Amino acid sequence: MTSSVWSAADRSYMARAIQLAKQGLYTTQPNPRVGCVLVNDGKVVGEGFHYRAGEGHAEVNAIAAAGHLAQGATAYVTLEPCSHYGRTPPCAEGLKSAGVKRVVCAMVDPNPQVAGRGLALLREAGIKAESGLLESEARALNPGFIKRMEQGVPFVRVKMAASLDGRTAMASGESQWITGPDARSEVQRLRAQSDAVLTGIGSILQDDSALTVRAQQLGIDNAEEIAQRQPLRLVLDSTLRMPLDAKILQQPGRTVIVTASENKSRIEALREVGAELLLMPESKGRIELRPLLSWLAETEQCNELLVETGATLAGAFIEQKLVDEIQLFMAMKLMGSDARPVFSLPLNAMSEQINLTLLDSRMLGQDLKLTLKPVDGEMQ
Repeated sequence: MTSSVWSAADRSYMARAIQLAKQGLYTTQPNPRVGCVLVNDGKVVGEGFHYRAGEGHAEVNAIAAAGHLAQGATAYVTLEPCSHYGRTPPCAEGLKSAGVKRVVCAMVDPNPQVAGRGLALLREAGIKAESGLLESEARALNPGFIKRMEQGVPFVRVKMAASLDGRTAMASGESQWITGPDARSEVQRLRAQSDAVLTGIGSILQDDSALTVRAQQLGIDNAEEIAQRQPLRLVLDSTLRMPLDAKILQQPGRTVIVTASENKSRIEALREVGAELLLMPESKGRIELRPLLSWLAETEQCNELLVETGATLAGAFIEQKLVDEIQLFMAMKLMGSDARPVFSLPLNAMSEQINLTLLDSRMLGQDLKLTLKPVDGEMQ
């Protein structure tokens, strides 16, 4: 169905469903964020959104809120209703049983287990089922889920903090703090919405980072509950230099050390202090990134990966065209030409420059946050 057919009311109700879906921003992993609005006789009779994997989907919650008023209603859903049994029954069957007469979804589910089957099931039951309303807005809700389903890798976000002259640390390595508290709270929220956070061993050795979500810095409602779900932490450490007393190994949740080393004594020592070890192929002394991304998607169901690291590893992600989005926090200060750069990239000619598209810019206290997309940043 083309967008020209949608009424103003259709658009309004779907916009509300998208707003509802955003309430699951930090909690639905590895499931997508989905919202649903039920409308009967021009009135909203039920609303719902998916909050946590294993719990009711958006459609189920909206139907429960509507009760008998779901009979004959129109359902506005941000994602095609599922048609398969997972941890919960299929939502397409639930809509059918509730007596809904029309279903409008923003986009077809990219999950191969669904991918049009939910719409087909509804149509076979005599329900008018349409898709494509506010699709771009709906896709923006779940960039990681979509990429994992379509390409078998997570959505990769690189976060960097820098001075106005593009420096991330002094020559000595001193870097805390470049940005202010508002920017640091935003970083906490980026961690909270991510399935995994990745860094390199150099950053751990320099800063002894914990890479945790800290409730007191989130600055949002139910921060304590959100902080209980810590993202998977990954440290690239090809030769196993990780200190046994590193802060990252003492935090709640999982820490995976990604290595190319088969040093059995070091592996056992790290396991004894709670680390998990993952052996990955290496090239020229560095962990290969593409196989790691595939492992994250296939084994860990990782939708969104946040890369928080130094110039070398961040540059490697960009150079290999593995970055979907860059979150750059710039402090209104200068650190000088001897300080360390944001990205280490072996570029020698103007023809090699990497073009970026500015998606968003905003001030966070005294710091500027830029959201950027590499022009040719799609996985190759």
